[in-house]
Amino acid sequence: MCGFAGYIHTEEEFDHAKIIKDMADRIAHRGPDDADYYVDENISLGFRRLSIIDLDGGRQPIYNEDKNLVLLFNGEIYNYQILRKELENAGHKFYTNTDSETLVHGYEEWGTDLCNHLRGMFAFVIWNKTTKELFGARDFFGIKPFYYARMGKSFMFGSEIKSFLSHPDFKKELNENQLESYLSFQYSPCEETFFKNTFKLLPAHWFKYKDGEMKIERYWIPKFNAEEDKPLEYWTDEIEKAFDNSVEAHKIADVEVGSFLSSGVDSSYVACSANVDKTFTVGFANGEKYNEISYAKELSEQIPVKNIAKEITPEEFWGNFSKIQYHMDEPLADPSAVALYFVCNTAAKHLKVALSGEGADELFGGYNIYHEPLDLTAYDKIPFPVRKLAGKLASHLPQVHGINYIVRRGKKLEDRFIGNAYMFTEKERKALLKVKTDAKAPEALVKPYYDMVSDKDAVTKMQFVDINMWMVGDILLKADKMSMANSLEVRVPFLDKEVMNVAQRIPLKYRVTDNTTKYAMRTAAARRMPAKWSTKKKLGFPVPTREWLKQDKYYGIVKEAFTGDIAEKFFNTEMLVKLLDDHKNLKRDNSRKVWTVYSFLVWYKRFFVEEK
Repeated sequence: MCGFAGYIHTEEEFDHAKIIKDMADRIAHRGPDDADYYVDENISLGFRRLSIIDLDGGRQPIYNEDKNLVLLFNGEIYNYQILRKELENAGHKFYTNTDSETLVHGYEEWGTDLCNHLRGMFAFVIWNKTTKELFGARDFFGIKPFYYARMGKSFMFGSEIKSFLSHPDFKKELNENQLESYLSFQYSPCEETFFKNTFKLLPAHWFKYKDGEMKIERYWIPKFNAEEDKPLEYWTDEIEKAFDNSVEAHKIADVEVGSFLSSGVDSSYVACSANVDKTFTVGFANGEKYNEISYAKELSEQIPVKNIAKEITPEEFWGNFSKIQYHMDEPLADPSAVALYFVCNTAAKHLKVALSGEGADELFGGYNIYHEPLDLTAYDKIPFPVRKLAGKLASHLPQVHGINYIVRRGKKLEDRFIGNAYMFTEKERKALLKVKTDAKAPEALVKPYYDMVSDKDAVTKMQFVDINMWMVGDILLKADKMSMANSLEVRVPFLDKEVMNVAQRIPLKYRVTDNTTKYAMRTAAARRMPAKWSTKKKLGFPVPTREWLKQDKYYGIVKEAFTGDIAEKFFNTEMLVKLLDDHKNLKRDNSRKVWTVYSFLVWYKRFFVEEK
């Protein structure tokens, strides 16, 4: 696991050796073990290394035999040993034992089809010194990040946007369109970022850049095709085989591997399957509802494995929030990111690699909201045009209990579900913002994904949207950025293309039922753990922000931000204060909306006021 930065340039007057070192130093947390650089008349490349495989020989940049191709790579290739044998049989000569080198020889052998040969998490670039062409790609699910920007005479790219801040051509400007979209999603969706002219390469895409022209193509897409003729026991066996194989692949390392452990079935299944020596857990001192440590310790004793736990204090949570938003690169309003930061921080004191349970909900149908299309009531028998009218009328009424149900049931799935978070509607966010943008409606941003699965059932549509939006923008963003902030590699064995090959064939009836979610996966997990864990309802990571925002101390911190200069610049602050006051006075649970705005304000202050 590492981080890299680079840029294609034409400016002879720049000190490229210094610039690329400064860019790489910005992300030294991603790779504190080593650094190296490559600079020629066309390109500058910088690399920071966290040594995990081939500790002595895996230094980057990596080259092919004649050193015409230069590679920078962040991630892990779990089938690299198989690929290496295949490439050696084809005549390629290797000079290291690292997984990285399979990429450069694989590109020589297979060209842009390289990605389809890989099993792992990755973001990489390969520079061809002869053709002056840059090739790069991002992994199937978006586990590893990749950003790029075209400014001045430079094309910048790397693992984190903050590295671009050290480049003299980078112009730091807020993308206000993305701010408006963020208010709905609670994260930064799609290709654009919060910085103008700076973009994300989306998951399962590769690109070629030459002579100022950028070509991008998608190389893989999940395909849900349910096989209805097979019983539950078949799927349980298939999940178990695929997951065990994935866990073994994800444990390949020359250093110790541990595992995160909460009270939920996902991390519990990982921990029970991985045969590691240590598990790591965090919780909050706000009662059992917000503390999963006792669950984790009990399961750890049964596995058995050592559990190392930390209780996060409110002072630690609030005191580190600005630093956490800085490491995120773009604002993220998911409070569980703070908990993830601390579990990574705890694990990093003991080892370099930890397994985690991200991806199980999206692949196997785990979110509670996936019940919604199945929970049909007498109200749903009313003709849709009538429900649509009732929903429009209800949207103008005070938000009392039951109103949101009528509003949601008056919309088609494609108009009401944009992912696991839907903070502010388009109407609400335009009223809240002082700045005027031409940001697309939330429904327009998710429409391309709905179109790809237009013939599927409602739950499958929701899963597909979440795999391409929520999982990338929230779940995997915080997993990468919080782990790398602590120089820890997090591996996610559920997000493996072989596991996906099983998950995408499971019938709906074995994903979501009237009584449970992830039915088939839970059945497989039950072979490894007691029902107390395998049947536990999905909670997410419980964080007590809802309670804290009612307390004078933390209410005061947020109110100060809501009435400050930054808030005045972008928002109608009287509306912000009303959201906060209504929450404190128990009129309505506005905690998630309040946190969405507050997170942006903290992020903006860090990058545009404090950051040099």
